[in-house]
Amino acid sequence: MPSASVFNHKRLIVSLQLSLSLRMEYADIDKTTRPLAVSCIPFSSSSPSSSRFSPPPTAFQGPCAACRFLRRRCDESCILAPYFPPNEPLKFINAHKVFGASNIVKALQELPQPTRADAVSSMVYEANARIRDPVYGCAGTICQLHKQLNDLKAELAMAQAELCIMQCQQQQQNANTSFFLDTNLI
Repeated sequence: MPSASVFNHKRLIVSLQLSLSLRMEYADIDKTTRPLAVSCIPFSSSSPSSSRFSPPPTAFQGPCAACRFLRRRCDESCILAPYFPPNEPLKFINAHKVFGASNIVKALQELPQPTRADAVSSMVYEANARIRDPVYGCAGTICQLHKQLNDLKAELAMAQAELCIMQCQQQQQNANTSFFLDTNLI
């Protein structure tokens, strides 16, 4: 039987993969439905790695939020320092509550450097969602957004149907008017 740490680590990897794939899916949806885009979609559609999660310049800023919270020495080789700056401690605290520091470090070590910023972004988003809604977490937000998207699609279909009906009525009225004009000329 696998230990709880291994189970949490596997759960973290699976949730990261799901979160990243859903982020890309919602980014695609946002691009195709720009006029109907819902303003509360939490994912940015501009670039895959958000600038606020990209590693800062190489200048050492002091202990990162993770090392400060864990009360350990932070040096330039800290894997968490680029993603948890000292001025944003809540970001690490929430991720630590949900995933645990060792699982976050393991996940980051397994990922290639270019995808780490997206992984941290996903972990932080999922942790915040899990703290906000302990039962459903991200899934609750995703279901809410799917429902909102379906409602907007239905509203669009209704508006298009009304527009089609009005156009048909206008054409019929124009045809009747031209018919009466033609019969009066004869």
